[in-house]
Order: sequence, then structure tokens, then C-alpha cells
Amino acid sequence: MNKAIFLDRDGVINRERGFTYRLEDFEILPGLIEGLKEFRRRGYLLIVVSNQSGIAKGLYKQTDVEILHTYLIETLKESGLAFDEIYYCVHHPDVSKCICRKPDSLFVEKALARFNIDPAQSYFIGDKERDTEAAEKVGVKGILIEANTPLPELMQFIKA
Repeated sequence: MNKAIFLDRDGVINRERGFTYRLEDFEILPGLIEGLKEFRRRGYLLIVVSNQSGIAKGLYKQTDVEILHTYLIETLKESGLAFDEIYYCVHHPDVSKCICRKPDSLFVEKALARFNIDPAQSYFIGDKERDTEAAEKVGVKGILIEANTPLPELMQFIKA
């Protein structure tokens, strides 16, 4: 079985600014590349699970999110890195109900099945309790961080 690092996007990968949907506001956090490389070195798959409720609220469009993700993918590629998958929920409970929005765990469950991931060997890094709740519902260890914490500071919590 595989092991994975699940990552929330805003506040973990890029600077938390509220609703981030414009490329000029998308700032990749210092240490991201270094941290992701270390996770890969330790044998982890890298999977993003993000709530993007601004789409349901009409604040921005799905194409705005795709532009940011394309930029992120291209930036990582320059460093020889790639995410194994990026999942994002476009819903918000005020507008539409779903089970893919964290704290529900549908996207984590999909990744576990698709990539044959052992939840007991995996971690979910997030800056909101809903991130760790989604993880723990399916047996993945949640690591709750303060928004914008550089990934290299978390290595002590991740088994080699």
C-alpha cells in the first residue's frame, strides 16, 4: 500500500488571504518546494484537497481556480515535482449540499481507493479544523497548523 500527504491549499500551499482566485494574489509559501521534495524523498504521494466555496457563492469561476492550479503545477514542474491529484469542492452549504466539502471526507476517500493508500501511514496538513476532521473520519492523521506555516517546520511530525 501507498502512503500520502494530503494538503489543504489556502494557508498550506499558498498564502491565506481569504478567497484567493486571482493569479496576482496567489503567493506560493516559502519552503513549499523544499517540503514537498522531502515528503517525496520519504515516499509519500502528494494530494491536494481544497474547499473552493467562492465558486458556489458566485465570487469567482471554476476557470479562475483552474488558472491558479495550472500555475501551481507549472511552478512545481520546474522543480521536478508534481501533485498526484488536486481535488477541490465547488460547493457551499448555504448554496448547495454535498459530501465532498471538508469536513466531509469524500475526496480523501476517493484518493485512498484510487491510489491504494494506507490511511494509518498518511497525514493531512491543514489550517482549519475541518481539514483534520475530514482526515480523521477515514483514519488519516490530521496535522492542524497555523495558516502560512512553512512545510519544512512540520517534518518532525511526519514519519520517514
